[in-house]
Amino acid sequence: MMTTAAAEDAGRARYAYRLRVSSAAQARLTAEWDRCRWVWNECVAKSRHVHQHAKTSGVKETCGPAQLDRMLTEARRVTPWLREGSSVPQQQIIRDFATSRAKALKDIKDRMPVRRRAGMPKPKKKRDSRPTLNYTRRGFRLKDGRLHLAGGVRLSVVWSRDLPADPTSVRVHQDGLGHWYASFVVPAQSEPLPSTGQVLGVDWGVKETATTTSDAHDLPHARHGRTAAQRLARYQRMMARRKPARGQAASKGYRQAQRQAAKLHKKVARQRQDTARKWAKRVVTDHDAIAIEDFRPKFLARTTMARKAADAAIGATKQALIEMGRKHGRDIRLVHPAHTTMDCAQCGARAKHRLPLSERTYTCTACGTASPRDKNSAHVMLVRAALNPAGAEGTSPDGTLFRQAA
Repeated sequence: MMTTAAAEDAGRARYAYRLRVSSAAQARLTAEWDRCRWVWNECVAKSRHVHQHAKTSGVKETCGPAQLDRMLTEARRVTPWLREGSSVPQQQIIRDFATSRAKALKDIKDRMPVRRRAGMPKPKKKRDSRPTLNYTRRGFRLKDGRLHLAGGVRLSVVWSRDLPADPTSVRVHQDGLGHWYASFVVPAQSEPLPSTGQVLGVDWGVKETATTTSDAHDLPHARHGRTAAQRLARYQRMMARRKPARGQAASKGYRQAQRQAAKLHKKVARQRQDTARKWAKRVVTDHDAIAIEDFRPKFLARTTMARKAADAAIGATKQALIEMGRKHGRDIRLVHPAHTTMDCAQCGARAKHRLPLSERTYTCTACGTASPRDKNSAHVMLVRAALNPAGAEGTSPDGTLFRQAA
């Protein structure tokens, strides 16, 4: 079954397929992950040593991929256990470590707030980290419908549909339920749709996940999480009763309840993903240009609406719409969300005070226009994105800039 087809960037796309893994293949994959996890932890130790040495002596040292590659070469030379595995995933995990460390150092240099800063890489514990193995083109091949990995590992792929092109890399990973997947990276394929001459403005919310300028394309709150809340609470109570003491192994009943909770979580995530993609496909099919509120829902996690906002999956729905528009060659424009609830879509006047959430009707004090609050915001998106006749010059009437999603 295909689980995701999310775009990696403007030129690549990722296709994931379920794997049928034998007991022998699973043992080899687990052993390969143990070696990669050891390499990651050695990289963490090296990074911390370099930092501590620079702090005490004042002499700056480097801990980039080149130095770590040399460390890996020496480790494989003196360690037979490490040499038994393929060098491809071990080298790739060094690349992943370098990317993670560089992102953390950049955030520190840019003085990002702690709550938004990427933390430095930490050691991967055996019981808490899930296997993830990355292979470049020289580390895998597809033959007779099976995936052959470096090191003699052969895996059966459940081909839910054909790959559109030859993959350049593959990621073999295991989810929380123990299922294995292969995620292939291929060149993105553009599938242009016929022109419709229609434009759409999208405003995100909690009462309705997406309010648009077209009543037929509004996305109501699906409440998948609320539907599953009662069953999830039951499994969590079972886990709480069976929670093992510190230092003791979990009982069979605890592991069963944990698996049931994880299975339900995954089902809800897939329901949200399915709802978002089907809605995004309908929106992209019917409109040539779409103005989307560039909404960042993280702050809602610290409010009383946190649970309902998380169930709405605004971020995932927004990403699905952007990816679908990029795939089909539509004009996707992201609009800054500042003051979108205070501006009038008809005359452009701005209210003097913020509207409380309890006030669901926007009434303009300048022109007297009254309309539903979210509908007015959706029309403001069109004006700011220069998709409204009032913004025919290429910018919105008040000079607000937008940015292209792709």
